[in-house]
Amino acid sequence: MFTDPLFLLVLIACIAVAVILILGISTFGRGGSDNAKKSNKYMRWRIYAQALAIVVILVFVFFRRMGG
Repeated sequence: MFTDPLFLLVLIACIAVAVILILGISTFGRGGSDNAKKSNKYMRWRIYAQALAIVVILVFVFFRRMGG
């Protein structure tokens, strides 16, 4: 499973979403208006990364069901 390039792409996408989420939460926890703006930006990036991760997961499932 770890030799499958599509699975590795799914894994990387999920880890990227988790890292962006942690950055957003940690920035939000510091307080202040500048950190709130940064946290909001991180959370927007997380939504984009999460949408991309969902697409990659769906492509992975599609190709695995097709037998490829």
